[in-house]
Amino acid sequence: MAPDKVFEFFSRLAEANPHPETELEAGNDFQLLVAVVLSAQATDIGVNKATRRLFAEVTTPAQMVALGEAGLKEHIKTIGLFNMKARNVIALSEALIRDHGGAVPADREALEKLPGVGRKTANVVMNVAFGAETFAVDTHIFRVGNRTGLAPGKTPLAVELALEKSVPQPFRLHAHHWLILHGRYVCKARTPACWRCVVADLCAFEPKTPAPAKGQ
Repeated sequence: MAPDKVFEFFSRLAEANPHPETELEAGNDFQLLVAVVLSAQATDIGVNKATRRLFAEVTTPAQMVALGEAGLKEHIKTIGLFNMKARNVIALSEALIRDHGGAVPADREALEKLPGVGRKTANVVMNVAFGAETFAVDTHIFRVGNRTGLAPGKTPLAVELALEKSVPQPFRLHAHHWLILHGRYVCKARTPACWRCVVADLCAFEPKTPAPAKGQ
């Protein structure tokens, strides 16, 4: 997509949603990190339902370690892959205490060394917690980047690097939130809602999906 179209693309998303935010609920950086780890292959809605009671009790890595793996599983058993995620959350909590004084590090490389934390998770935390201009490519952004022609790539990393290269200021900080929300609610996987898309005329996807007939 040409630079002028990219600028217009994000201008319209920004106008439609001036203050995009993550839909994961968290009260501090540690809870955010845990929520993002739990959100892998799960919906934000499902994670929020499981973490509301958990986060009312647990706000620090030390409290998470004290809760223990079995206790954590009771809180998150409705989330997919909860056994593995519980092990990872306890292990990353121990690592935060041991290596970072109980604080979440503001460094992507350090974050990626934590159990259960990959590049996407680290990018989300860097962006949301620390205001870094990172691009966390999930399934929604991967789809939108390729479908629209905004940032085509065969892998999430390729899409991330394409966004890194092409997204201009002043849109870099919130770009990944706009794209996630656009993919979640408009540019959906099975049937994109092209008839109500604010960037449809800039998008490479063809044929555009028509509006459903009344009554459907």
